[in-house]
Amino acid sequence: MAIYPFIFLRDKSLRDNPKIIHHEKIHLRQQIEMLWIFFFLWYGIEFLIRWIQFKNPTVAYFNISFEKEAYANEIDFDYLKNRKFWSFTKYLS
Repeated sequence: MAIYPFIFLRDKSLRDNPKIIHHEKIHLRQQIEMLWIFFFLWYGIEFLIRWIQFKNPTVAYFNISFEKEAYANEIDFDYLKNRKFWSFTKYLS
């Protein structure tokens, strides 16, 4: 879990997983772009909308635009160098 400027991991072994760290760094960038508080407001509202839409909290989580962007790019370690401002919006559908 990322809460700017920190990344919290379930256990220490995950520190050595570059995919997970990069995924969370994408979230940190999203939070910076949205001035932190708006990220969490948007995240919560979109989660509720997706939960109503899919009637399943796990499916809702994986369909949040922020998560879709992070999962789609977590193995592209150059992604943050080239990422455009508010790129998560192309994952809203």
